[in-house]
Amino acid sequence: MSESGRSWITRLTDAALDRAGWGVHTARDVAEEVKVALRAMATPGGMRGVAMEAAWLTAHAVLYPWGAITEQLRPDGQYRHYRTDGLPPRKRGLVVSAMDAAGTPIVLVHGIGDNRSAFAVLSGALRRRGFGVVHAINYSVLTALTGDVRRSAALLGAHIERICEQTGSDQVHVVGHSLGGLIARYYVQRLHGDSRVRSLVTLGTPHNGTLAAYLLPTPLTRQLRPGSELLAELAEPCRPCRTRFVVVWSEMDQVIVPQRNARLEHPSLVVEEHQIRDSGHLSLPVDTRALHVVVTAITRSDDLSTHPIAAGGEACRPSQITDGHS
Repeated sequence: MSESGRSWITRLTDAALDRAGWGVHTARDVAEEVKVALRAMATPGGMRGVAMEAAWLTAHAVLYPWGAITEQLRPDGQYRHYRTDGLPPRKRGLVVSAMDAAGTPIVLVHGIGDNRSAFAVLSGALRRRGFGVVHAINYSVLTALTGDVRRSAALLGAHIERICEQTGSDQVHVVGHSLGGLIARYYVQRLHGDSRVRSLVTLGTPHNGTLAAYLLPTPLTRQLRPGSELLAELAEPCRPCRTRFVVVWSEMDQVIVPQRNARLEHPSLVVEEHQIRDSGHLSLPVDTRALHVVVTAITRSDDLSTHPIAAGGEACRPSQITDGHS
């Protein structure tokens, strides 16, 4: 990158972080992360990632009206009578080897300004793999203007209670993209949702805020700014949490700035981290590597109730996913 390019990035981040009350050293750190993202885009994988982001943006625009229709929950899923003879081999293998995983509901929570169409690919892929109850919820498109993470988390909790009641399941798995991951985290961490959520997978979630939140001055985006009252509340020590967190973030995320703010470390949370170098923010839910992480997290047989809660620093062992294989 040219010297003029480096100067432009540094000036931009210095100005933004100065307005946010951050120091010059932090601004330089952010500038370095921006350069990392630009270098990632310049690689063959990065160029594929940019193309995927553009293609998914186009497809998503077509699917968006369909996603505005609330999805009806199918509480019995595919396994009402636990018969496997009518299932294709792939689904039958999951049901036989991991009945609990196949029958536990999976709740998908979309990001800001989006709807369940963000999970059109992911939900279909999960069903093809044999998971019986995959349910994507919608919250208001006005959330960006009038929303509140705490209120949305309470509504998510009520929705999960209804799902458990209708399916007869004691627990669910949750996958949250972007803001959806933060809403689910607040429910789990602050509203005792860890009694219901067995595992929470977050895709490109601003666990430590994003500078992009300064672009829109609304009550919700103020909660998403680094150092906000909401994020400070989530960072506070809390009782040990029974939910297993699986965090996926990308070096090429253009919405979470700096990208490392999508990472999660907390002394009371068990966190598994996966880093992808070349996926854009919007295309994380359609990335085959992210899908592999989701499936692995949901089918994992270890039970946190039989293991001690590990401190955040011990539990957060970064695992890079850098190739193109699922």
